[in-house]
Amino acid sequence: MTTLQDYLEKNADRFDKVIHRYFGDVHGDLFRASAHLLLAGGKRLRPAVVILAADAVRKGSSDDLIPAALALELTHNFTLIHDDIMDGDVVRRGVPTVHTVWDEPTAILAGDVLYAKAFEFICLSDATDAAKVRATKMLARTCAEICDGQSMDMAFEKREDVSEAEYLEMVSKKTGVLYGASAAIGGILAGATPIQADALYQFGLNSGVAFQIQDDLIDLLASTEKSGKDQASDIREGKQTLIAIRAREKGIDLVPYRRSLSAEEINDLIARLEGAGVIDEVRARAVERAAVAKEALSILPDSEEKNLLSEIADFFIDRGN
Repeated sequence: MTTLQDYLEKNADRFDKVIHRYFGDVHGDLFRASAHLLLAGGKRLRPAVVILAADAVRKGSSDDLIPAALALELTHNFTLIHDDIMDGDVVRRGVPTVHTVWDEPTAILAGDVLYAKAFEFICLSDATDAAKVRATKMLARTCAEICDGQSMDMAFEKREDVSEAEYLEMVSKKTGVLYGASAAIGGILAGATPIQADALYQFGLNSGVAFQIQDDLIDLLASTEKSGKDQASDIREGKQTLIAIRAREKGIDLVPYRRSLSAEEINDLIARLEGAGVIDEVRARAVERAAVAKEALSILPDSEEKNLLSEIADFFIDRGN
């Protein structure tokens, strides 16, 4: 039986080769910029979810759906390029961000190229026209929701009264819907019934929310050496994460921490949050969402691919532990 780690490694290698085939020898600044982050690697989690969902619905090879799986990776990378511009980030996946290598106008257009290419690759999949129309409609709606989620995230930085419900709506749109679309599109193109496709969407959506909550915990708890990101950057930037919301509810003022912090100050803050139960409560919410995700898979027939999907939900909340 294949372990999840083996599957994800083989899947990433497979999609790295596909990406190099399509994007490894492009010409012109714009197309090199669009390929920059794609060629820098990544876990290729969304393509993995597409293929696993398809294989959980039908038996046999899903090689015919590789273009659709690649479409979800292109969509993800389009959002990363634009996010990096908005956040002013200078490093992504260990390489300089697109707008720092070229410039912001070129980076915006590079993201737009990937956005357009995603729809082209959906159409290259070997599936019925009706299924491709449903998949394309879902991807279009998903892109609009991602933009709405990003807009909400930026607006929240100017507020101190963001509720847990608002936070969960924001991360559902910013992170959850793309995993939801990955699972549902894989199922739809493989011939899933509407009930199966909806179950796969709920699996992906809730897995994605759990992923983002865990990401917020990693930002605070993991060292820079371990995570590759500046520790406690969300706290320093005043991000309204679930950690910040629960801290506020318990009377812990995080405003004084919106500055450069020493390792000792970060550790002291972590101790305060742990003592108040904030960390355990936030982690419990991630576990809860992962459980909802796995329950959604119950209508699918038992298979190795279904088990691997379930393990992905656990993987999302075990990262960084």
